[in-house]
Amino acid sequence: MERSATSPSALTGAVKGNGDAVFAAIVRCSAALILLGLGGMVAVMAWGARGAFARFGPGFVFDKAWNPVTQHFGAAAPMFGTVITALLAILLAVPLAFGIAVWLTEIASARIAGVIGTLIQLLAAVPSIIFGMWGFAVLVPFMAHYVEPLASHTLGRVPGIGTLFRGAPYGTGFLTGGMILAVMITPFICAVMRDVFLSMPAVLKESAYGLGMTRWEVVRRIILPWSRSSVVGGVMLGLGRALGETMAITFVIGNANHIGWSLFSPGNTIASLIALEFPESAVGSLKFSSLMAAGFLLMLISLGTLVCSRLLLRTKAAGR
Repeated sequence: MERSATSPSALTGAVKGNGDAVFAAIVRCSAALILLGLGGMVAVMAWGARGAFARFGPGFVFDKAWNPVTQHFGAAAPMFGTVITALLAILLAVPLAFGIAVWLTEIASARIAGVIGTLIQLLAAVPSIIFGMWGFAVLVPFMAHYVEPLASHTLGRVPGIGTLFRGAPYGTGFLTGGMILAVMITPFICAVMRDVFLSMPAVLKESAYGLGMTRWEVVRRIILPWSRSSVVGGVMLGLGRALGETMAITFVIGNANHIGWSLFSPGNTIASLIALEFPESAVGSLKFSSLMAAGFLLMLISLGTLVCSRLLLRTKAAGR
């Protein structure tokens, strides 16, 4: 009998080739499932919103009225609240997260940095409803009794920006909502920044210190340019969380479909509006379609922020 001329190396190569093909197919299917899932959500939201857009047209986006009694709906007020609270959260959270990340990686000892880093990760795992309950029980009374009256009597008299700090000190409103969102997203942004700063090659920082740079100069000229894309990604992750947050913001924003330039004014967001009124909406009704349209607009806002961040990074990379 003739023995097979197939060598062990040939068998190994065939098995390896088959394994690579199977792995590539699994990866392609995973990517396709993500795209199908995202496309399916967009399609479902758009299909459910067809009644509202057919009834109100483009005016649905710019109309601030939301009146279930008269069946007149508009998304301007919750869209305004969504954008304002998210921007406030980013303005408060990014400097705080950046400072914590720099302190953990550049100043604090390894033992203390490990403990604080673990606590930050635990804070990121706290359910959002806990933040909302804490905000309603602690932050709202504190804002109503101390922060808002003080800001109204001082900053409220400043020409120009005084409009932002006028109004009755209810405690609930855009500013309180932005502060709650800032507390929520700070751990996410800080964790991303900390991991990126730790992954930076030590030789780059040591070379900068050897040339006589101060710690702030190293952070500004070496660390930030090297980690810019990842830092922006972390900020966008926090912004996406702030845009879509529901329960925490529902407790403290006041839940009023109102557009006001005072940060103390009660307002609403798309997510809180849907959470409050979606269970009471009959499937197929105009109100149900309007809520679906509001959700569709929220997805468009989130997509727009992601596209803007990518374009910003590409522009800076091209300008190097």
